[in-house]
Amino acid sequence: MFEAPESPYLVPFDGTFKVADASTSPLTDGKPHKGKFRRHRTEELNRLQRVLAAGDKHSILLIFQAMDAAGKDSTIRSVMQGVDPSGCQVFSFKKPSSLELDHDFLWRTTCRLPERGRIGIFNRSQYEEVLVARVHPKILDYQKLPGNIDLASIWDERLTSIRQQEEHLARNGTVILKFWLNVSKDEQKRRFLSRLDEFDKNWKFEPNDVKERRHWDAYMHAYEEAMNATSRPWAPWYAIPADDKPYLRARVADVIISALQSIGLKYPEPSAEDRAEFAAARHELNSDD
Repeated sequence: MFEAPESPYLVPFDGTFKVADASTSPLTDGKPHKGKFRRHRTEELNRLQRVLAAGDKHSILLIFQAMDAAGKDSTIRSVMQGVDPSGCQVFSFKKPSSLELDHDFLWRTTCRLPERGRIGIFNRSQYEEVLVARVHPKILDYQKLPGNIDLASIWDERLTSIRQQEEHLARNGTVILKFWLNVSKDEQKRRFLSRLDEFDKNWKFEPNDVKERRHWDAYMHAYEEAMNATSRPWAPWYAIPADDKPYLRARVADVIISALQSIGLKYPEPSAEDRAEFAAARHELNSDD
């Protein structure tokens, strides 16, 4: 199976990750995602996506999770800019619909998994069910779960379901990369105030975001538990510093490119039968008056 590219931000697979030890500021002097460095990454990612589509053996699933204002939307937009849009699909998961609530918690994301040859991007994901729902367990009252809900066990059970599904997908050719955009509480505050102060950013502001900020510590605990339970070599988490957006975008792009380079993507070799058909087609075309 696919194995995780190395990175100083790779969440370990042994359950020892601590949110308190994860930096929100750059740890290295890596090149930012702008200028010629951005162009080089865009060109390489575009090339790899074309080979991915042609080979039709793997799919790529990119999962982005973060606190509000960490930069999920802008990171996806910046990193994927220049990649053939027909080879990508982006889904944003917000409040579940009534149809989605009539299914298990993995159903709505399972329906949107990328097919072979494509890159699927989840802006929030099934992990909301062990993050937001864990911080606000009253959400479970609307999920039509059978029997009594045991808050002492349900989160571990859901994390086990997620982990098992990810291993199944990896065995069947899906490359899974999960990014936690690790923004500091101070930087989030600055970005919220910017949304209030700058007219062209007013549309981004949601009063509920400030309310969720009151639960910061509970969210950090939920993220730590989720990443420790599900960061595995075939479905790694990366806790990327998000206070510096150009740096954040560069590190996300570097991980994606390294992962695609590592899985041996190549254009399919024509068979002997294909080559015979090519020769016949060439002869007919060259004979066409």
